[in-house]
Amino acid sequence: MSLPFQRALITGASAGIGEEFVHQLSRAGIPCVLVARRGDRLEQLAQKYSTCEVLVADLLTAEGIARVAQRLASPTLPVDLLVNNAGFGSSGTFLNVPVENSIGQIDLNVRAVVELSHAAAQAFLERKRGYLLNVSSVASFQSGPGMAVYSATKAFVTSFSEALHEELRKSPVRVSALCPGFVRTEFQEVAQTGAEIDAIPKFLWLNIATVVSEALAGMAKGKALIVPGTQYKSMLMWVRLIPRVVMRRVSAKIVGI
Repeated sequence: MSLPFQRALITGASAGIGEEFVHQLSRAGIPCVLVARRGDRLEQLAQKYSTCEVLVADLLTAEGIARVAQRLASPTLPVDLLVNNAGFGSSGTFLNVPVENSIGQIDLNVRAVVELSHAAAQAFLERKRGYLLNVSSVASFQSGPGMAVYSATKAFVTSFSEALHEELRKSPVRVSALCPGFVRTEFQEVAQTGAEIDAIPKFLWLNIATVVSEALAGMAKGKALIVPGTQYKSMLMWVRLIPRVVMRRVSAKIVGI
């Protein structure tokens, strides 16, 4: 697959989907700027590819966001693809999750995405080319009892990305939202999911390499929404047809609420 990107910046690049973006883009000969707060992991990953640049930044801080925004705006080795991948979630009912944790999810999953999208879109418009991919989730298409704040933040990301896609449709900037289903990454460990994850049927788990390859292909085609996996594409049709009250009750039942 021929990719139109010249240089990518990936947040949350130290593990999971972000790391897989680094592997696939680097193998395609596209230089990457790796962003995460764990510098040791980024350095280990960068050693595998001569074209990688490491940028240590904590996107839960204003300083970290500013550092990445500055790199996006830099005319030196300009970036034309931003993958807003950094994010996290927590498992548990809203009142059983520390409110600081919930606020952290909003700051990383929403605030950082908005600020970096703004920085990237401005830079891309000035250069008259660019691609912005915001990593969301199929959880964005319905409420998520047991992960209420996470699902709500991803609903924001999907809606925001679709709106931005339309606003920039007549420009040389392309905006997409990636909405994967279940993928085995460190996300489950951070979210402290246990029996709920063990109960997920095998057919709902997606291969991480397939998720990223579909994302890259979808971006290259200028798709607004990228939903990997035929099972999830089909599932979204049912979500649109089934009354929301039914979907809420089913979602709550799955997680034992």
